[in-house]
Order: sequence, then C-alpha cells, then structure tokens
Amino acid sequence: MQYDNQVKNRVKRIEGQLRGILRMMEENQDCKDVITQLSASRTAIDRTIGVIVSANLVECVQNANENGESAEELVREAVNLLVKSR
Repeated sequence: MQYDNQVKNRVKRIEGQLRGILRMMEENQDCKDVITQLSASRTAIDRTIGVIVSANLVECVQNANENGESAEELVREAVNLLVKSR
C-alpha cells in the first residue's frame, strides 16, 4: 500500500502532539490538561488507523473484483484490524 502525504502528515501531527504532551509533563502541568491532550492524541491515532484501513480495503476490494475473487474475507480482516486497534 502506498501511504499518501495526507496520511503521513496526520502521523507527523500526532508526533507533534506527543512531543507537546511530554513537554507538558516535564513542566509539571496539571494532569487534567495532560489527560486531555493524551485523549486527543488517541483520537487522532484512531482516526488515522481508520483512514489507513479503509483506503487499504478499497484498494484490496478493487483488486479482488478485477481478479474475480471474493472480497468477503478482506472485509472481515479489515473489521478485525479495527477491532484489535481499540
């Protein structure tokens, strides 16, 4: 799978968020603020996982259809990946 710049930029933003959280911890900022930022990072990671799984699924289903194969197992695998990520 090719990862486009949009997905890579998402990961770079998450990386920046995590660095910011570490800086907050080093500055002994309030735990509520740290938890809020950690939660935001987790949400961003979950959304990125969803984008990657859905893009990969679309690509795999198209390839399966072109080859006359069933895409049912591919969909099942994609759902399992999403479930495992939580």
